[in-house]
Amino acid sequence: MTAERRLARSGFTLTRDYPAPPERVWDAFAVEQEKLAWWGAGDAIEENREWVFDFRVGGRDVAEAKFHNGPVSRYVATYTDIVEHVRIVTTYDMWLDGEHMSTSVASLEFDPVDGGTRFTHTEHGVFFDRFWADGVGREQGTKGLIEALGRYLTPER
Repeated sequence: MTAERRLARSGFTLTRDYPAPPERVWDAFAVEQEKLAWWGAGDAIEENREWVFDFRVGGRDVAEAKFHNGPVSRYVATYTDIVEHVRIVTTYDMWLDGEHMSTSVASLEFDPVDGGTRFTHTEHGVFFDRFWADGVGREQGTKGLIEALGRYLTPER
């Protein structure tokens, strides 16, 4: 029996206002120790397997981890455009248990607003084969990441 081959496309935009200046929100992505403090925070990570951080145009980030009662997730991103304190654009691929799940293009924008920063994440993805219906899950996962970022930027007082 051969595996069904299919593609699906999905896109979304998420916008959040954070009560922190653009430089502070930017650093949460651009400074390795900052990103480590919130990226995946709250997820039930059982074992971190690989972490690579190379924040520059052409640089690659890798995050691979095994989740409790779940799969090994692998994220590999390449930075294609960086304008300090303004935008980050990446292409990235995701794997679950070694199976290529998707390829995406994501843009992150940092706009100053009264009282802080308007952060906008826009993503367009292609999902492969058995993962063809996972676009909604990707949006939910990204919402979780930007909520973790919000908690990191506005710790309880």
